[in-house]
Amino acid sequence: MKGRALAALGRWVDAPQPIERLAFLRIVIPLATLGFLSSRLIHAPDWLGTRAFHVPCLGHEDWRQAACLPALPDALAWAIAIATVIAGVALAIGFLTRAAALAFASLVIYLVLSDRLEAFTVTKIAPALSLALAASACGARYGVDAWRARRKAGAGAQPTHARGGVIRFFQVFLIVMYSGSGLAKLRGGWLSSDVLWSHVHDDYQSWVAWTLVRILPGAGWQALQYLTLAFEVGAPLWFAYRRTRLPALFVGLGMHAMIGLMFGPVVWFALLMAGLLVGSYAPEAWLLRLFRARAAA
Repeated sequence: MKGRALAALGRWVDAPQPIERLAFLRIVIPLATLGFLSSRLIHAPDWLGTRAFHVPCLGHEDWRQAACLPALPDALAWAIAIATVIAGVALAIGFLTRAAALAFASLVIYLVLSDRLEAFTVTKIAPALSLALAASACGARYGVDAWRARRKAGAGAQPTHARGGVIRFFQVFLIVMYSGSGLAKLRGGWLSSDVLWSHVHDDYQSWVAWTLVRILPGAGWQALQYLTLAFEVGAPLWFAYRRTRLPALFVGLGMHAMIGLMFGPVVWFALLMAGLLVGSYAPEAWLLRLFRARAAA
């Protein structure tokens, strides 16, 4: 019984997946991360340089400080910022894909450790996602590397599928993140208080949130709160079954659309999560139509 279960798990992990999933994720992950970092990168010396505020070193034995990185000269701060943009764009267009993914992950790790006060979910998870891309064949289609290989080898069959291991990583990562967030909400009062209603009045409130607060009654916000909770806690179940996968996809995309529209500075997180959702769980026909129609054009 145990052997059959392990064999079934191995077949599920290795099952071929359309390479368009990897190509989509290769584009979304670095661009959403660069979008989040853009407001900081354009002020690199004031962010990473000696004129900026830096948390004092707490000592190597203090668990609250993973690393204590010194402030950089202005020229070096600009070099780090420019290298981050180049690596992210190179990954998105599929140029020297594996090296670009490794460089982008390394640079974002440096930026997170250099300014922990500005670290956010986007930059905390981007290195792991980029390393997963580096371990995949995400540059085999729809990128500069694929175009160069095709020119060198001549016309021939191009890969249409990739081994499913990396795709399974993104799928499992996403549902674990959702379910973990949902369980934290359960423990944090989402069943007993108007948490969502209070959130839309916070510092991140956008004009969309302000408008919806004036239109939508309190019961509507409570319903949205419970829908979010049910979606996140039950994510492993909703995405495991084929019949509930597409409705869950639409609920998730709607949730991230509202997050991006109502909480202005969080838009890049919403775009990253929506991109992961589409790349991991959208029907294959959608991605095939998106990429192959563009390739034909």
